[in-house]
Amino acid sequence: MFAKIGLGFLATVIIIWLVLFLTKGRFLKRPFERTVATLTERDVAVKGDFQLYFAPFSLKFLAEGFTLSNPKWARQPTLFSARQIDARIAPFSLLFGKRHLYALTLRDAAIDLEWNAAHDANSWTFSEKKGGEPLAFPRIDRASIAGTRLRYLDPRMRLLADLEFDTIQSTDARIGKAVGAKGTGRIRETPFRLTAQLLSPDETANRGRNQLSLRAWAANNVIDVKGTLPSVADIENVPLQTQASGRDMSELLAIIGVAIPQTRSYRLKGQLIKQDDVYRFTDLSGTFGNSDVAGRLTITNGERVRLDSELSTKRLDIIDTAPFIGYNPDIVASKGATAAAAATGASADRILPDAALPVATMQAFDATLKWRIGTVRSRNVPVSDIDLSLALDKGRLSLSPLTFSMARGDVAADIILDTRQSPAADSYDIRLAPTPMGKLLGGYGVVEAGTSGTIHGRIKLEGRGDTIHDSLASASGRIAFIMPQGSFWTRNVQLSEIDLGTFVYKMFQGRLKEPVGINCGLIAFTVRDGLADADPILIDTKKNVITGRGGFSFRTEALDIGVRADGKKFSLFSGQSPVAIGGHFGSPALNVISPELLGRSGAGLGLALLASPPAAVLAFVDVGDAKSAACGPVLAGARAVAQRTKGGKPRDDVSKRDKQ
Repeated sequence: MFAKIGLGFLATVIIIWLVLFLTKGRFLKRPFERTVATLTERDVAVKGDFQLYFAPFSLKFLAEGFTLSNPKWARQPTLFSARQIDARIAPFSLLFGKRHLYALTLRDAAIDLEWNAAHDANSWTFSEKKGGEPLAFPRIDRASIAGTRLRYLDPRMRLLADLEFDTIQSTDARIGKAVGAKGTGRIRETPFRLTAQLLSPDETANRGRNQLSLRAWAANNVIDVKGTLPSVADIENVPLQTQASGRDMSELLAIIGVAIPQTRSYRLKGQLIKQDDVYRFTDLSGTFGNSDVAGRLTITNGERVRLDSELSTKRLDIIDTAPFIGYNPDIVASKGATAAAAATGASADRILPDAALPVATMQAFDATLKWRIGTVRSRNVPVSDIDLSLALDKGRLSLSPLTFSMARGDVAADIILDTRQSPAADSYDIRLAPTPMGKLLGGYGVVEAGTSGTIHGRIKLEGRGDTIHDSLASASGRIAFIMPQGSFWTRNVQLSEIDLGTFVYKMFQGRLKEPVGINCGLIAFTVRDGLADADPILIDTKKNVITGRGGFSFRTEALDIGVRADGKKFSLFSGQSPVAIGGHFGSPALNVISPELLGRSGAGLGLALLASPPAAVLAFVDVGDAKSAACGPVLAGARAVAQRTKGGKPRDDVSKRDKQ
């Protein structure tokens, strides 16, 4: 009985095999479409020839004009299509869930991979229910694949890519060489092109590791990504080695809608791990311009892009700081600050940039930054130990606190640029702790060995504007720098004092330079609507009282300051005429011999021609009527109206210039 059942079963199998072989199984076309559609919950169609039969023991499958639909929410109707699929399948592998193809010929396939807008479903997961299974690749012993194209769309990242794959030929489950792809695309508003390689095609074909390498070109940047993925389409929680280089780092981050100051050419590398909408870059290191940078960066791609970063720099080139106030660093390096300001639209002789804040971009993303900088490479002023905290919240940018050391003194600043208001509401509060003047001004001719004096001060201004120039041109506030008792030595102080008797004697007799004794000093300005009035300029030394009138304009950057030195005692070669400081911020002019003093000089020369040589010194005689300053109001940074002589009387030589 069992023998008859066995023979019957065998006969049935042979008949089925024979029917399938003779008909090539073409009559199974519709059942095949319905079955696959049920399993995948997608529409399936074979528009051309269809074959499904045993030949003789492997399962022969042929489908021409095959299409598998996308979910209804997808923008493209078809997930997968192919002009021809010709495969030899191991039958038993289908029973045990491990699909194994002896051979595959695939011609002109097109694959469309999409995420939905909510980013909680994709087109290659075959179920609308939670836990749907993604597409898995079978093992393929021999393959001939040509004309394959892939389209990838991620609405949240605003990324679209179209790729064309190289022809693939494999034998004994080995492809041998890397499989390449190339294509174009767009991320946000930026077009790009890319090349990619599957470096481990043999292991991929055998469900092993997927070692990928990708290079993209976008907005003058070159980006390289390498890594080993658990599956070809899965980069979640996978460490990827990344590298980027280009002419300007701001062009790189502008691709994702983030605005940073312009940089010189840069090169960065680090490790990227993606987890849902969070992209973490760790072990970052590289250079921009002549400066180094290292740290970590996290980009969250939510409803608003957010950047959180911690960076460190050992040495920062002063030129690489130029973009933070709106300069092009390449122009600063080659032509100077005035040319860089002109490139932003500033008029001649101006150095304050007219580069507008990227208001719309600043309001489109949020950011935090902590940046520590060891030293700043600068020729004139030594700066080190910078600690910067930045926060950008819906268009309000704060640099607070910003601290650094300058010439063995400490500077603390709080700067706010609030683009929520139009024009932006800007405030600057910069405090300088007591700092040795010899170190601070060493790059400007001050002799450190003969200078023991210190200086401290504060700049507090508020203005409105979307550029640095407009912000300061409308600013109001106060600027004050205070000099307590100490010594100071430089040729310029002698010229400002006009104590030529001492200067000429030391210059020609060759004796050692002696420091000038400062009792106290205050250089202060009251700023209203961008115009700064001296309020006051008052420096009391052992020999002179130096006062100044005039001021400067943030609007035009013009300087118009007169400094006068009155001797406390009778001295030959001292004058009462002011030293004129004119010109502009970018091209100041120091007229040591002002027109009035020049007239006296001419008179002196005339006397020298007509009389004996001693008469030539009479025009430089100072009667020595200067009053010593009361240092209390000076050291307090008080305004001109509060300044007093040592006798307690109001000073009449430090009033502000008259209003026009």
